[in-house]
Amino acid sequence: MAVDPLRARELALGLDGASEAPHFHRLAFKTPRKTFATLSAAAHDINLMFDPGLRDFFCEHEPAAFSAVPGGWGRMGATRCDLDVVDEPTLTSALQAAHRLAAPKPKARRG
Repeated sequence: MAVDPLRARELALGLDGASEAPHFHRLAFKTPRKTFATLSAAAHDINLMFDPGLRDFFCEHEPAAFSAVPGGWGRMGATRCDLDVVDEPTLTSALQAAHRLAAPKPKARRG
């Protein structure tokens, strides 16, 4: 049931165009546009940069695994995922959702 932090890192980096960079005491996973998740190997959690609607969805469907990040970041949608509780398919779905939100916007075609 639990997802190892190394496996969480592999899943995040497996998404299209994803890269990693240091982010304070965490690792940030980014698209070319912005960060979609940050990982703490020591605390066995990953924060996902959702919008409020996605935050509510994951927190309601898997309350043992997901919770709003305290403070302003949580009010904007940032969501903590407990890697000791979440299963891999659920984490994969959450990472994909956060990645989609952070993906570069398609350019409008001129015609």
